[in-house]
Amino acid sequence: MTGSDKEDKGKEVFKDTVTGSKNELIDRSESLMIRADGSKSIREEKLLREHELNIIVNDRPVMRLVCTLDNLYELVLGRLKTEGFIDKAEDVFKIWFCRYENEATVLLNKEIVFEEGRNKELSCCTGNRSFLLRKDGIKPEKLPAVEWKEEWIFALAGRFAEGMYLHNITGSTHSCILARGDEILFSCEDIGRHNAVDKAVGYALKEGIPLSQCIIYTSGRVPVDMAEKVIAAGIPVLVSKSLPTADAVELAGEYGLTIIGGARPDSMRVYGEARQRIS
Repeated sequence: MTGSDKEDKGKEVFKDTVTGSKNELIDRSESLMIRADGSKSIREEKLLREHELNIIVNDRPVMRLVCTLDNLYELVLGRLKTEGFIDKAEDVFKIWFCRYENEATVLLNKEIVFEEGRNKELSCCTGNRSFLLRKDGIKPEKLPAVEWKEEWIFALAGRFAEGMYLHNITGSTHSCILARGDEILFSCEDIGRHNAVDKAVGYALKEGIPLSQCIIYTSGRVPVDMAEKVIAAGIPVLVSKSLPTADAVELAGEYGLTIIGGARPDSMRVYGEARQRIS
């Protein structure tokens, strides 16, 4: 398969995942390539377009996300879950988007009390902001023990190494894969790693997949706020191409989250109690 054939195939698959907007996900630009030997050349490049999404819950503006214009329903549903606004998909009465898909309006099945939100996600580089939080937000519980096998993780890492559509073209996205056992259920991309995880969580909620049975693979770093997000989602195994911080490993131990870092097709690093069980 040639490079152009591979790109066309990727476009065909990717079009099925967008929410229906006619806006382009990728823009074209030119750059000046300067090499160490002093030579220079003009290059045409494909760059990722940023999309701003404002989320309104029960008539209150609660957050603004900078994201890619795809899987927006999953993004909103997943974000509501990981921020403690909902526990399950049935807690949402309706989600709809404005014409330009830069505003999502959410009606929940019950009234909630809000409090002032944090200005920005601690390790987010996209400018995501929370204006309001749920005052009586759903508290995460200790995660159930779940079976996982080394060959499943190596297979996930192998699939990830094949690349994702947007990242292959622009190099500007984080990727996420949702799996159950040795079955890959969903893959997605976004400018921010937090958004990518939320899309995967939202997909599981939408499809009625028990999050307690899932494994999630992220391309992003795993600081404590990423571990918090996965714990809030109720996913017991977090796998990353990158490595966790000491704080993330400590938090994972409190909640029974298995963290596997440096996951590649030929090696992985297991942290915390999970490491002790297999060593």
